[in-house]
Amino acid sequence: MTTNRQNPYLQDELEDKAAVLKPGEEKVLTTRGTRITLKVTSKLSNDQLGIYEIELEPHTVGAQLHFHRFMDETFIVNKGTLTVKHGFSEVEAEPGSIIYVPRFTPHGFANNTDQPVVITLIFNPAQKREGFVRGLIGILGKDPIDPEDYLTLYNKYDSHPVDPSNFLPR
Repeated sequence: MTTNRQNPYLQDELEDKAAVLKPGEEKVLTTRGTRITLKVTSKLSNDQLGIYEIELEPHTVGAQLHFHRFMDETFIVNKGTLTVKHGFSEVEAEPGSIIYVPRFTPHGFANNTDQPVVITLIFNPAQKREGFVRGLIGILGKDPIDPEDYLTLYNKYDSHPVDPSNFLPR
């Protein structure tokens, strides 16, 4: 379908590129107390948006304090209570809470409770974040975790630890 204009520079080519992902159709990755469901990926969104569902088991650190230079991150708490550190503050975010973390804002998150936590995590732009998740699965699958590999992965995908001596998951 095209819009009805004589000047070709005023015409738009309309095309249905919508994606519908029904429950169970997404790719699910798991590691060390965390389940990550890839919802809207970099490939699907032309690297503009990444949406992931994260399930953290009780007493699981999602990420130590870090920041991003080129992307913003948004947390939406769906179930449980998520502890989010941002800047010099910490919040216990209950279901329905939204925490927007713009680039250059130090932040980290964890499930410090006895119940599972489920969040939707949004990256804008996506920066091929699925590569980070896949790399994380491989690195966290080793015991002990190689800190050099972990830091290399972090830096490759625009994650920078605030304290390089305390950035490994516990």
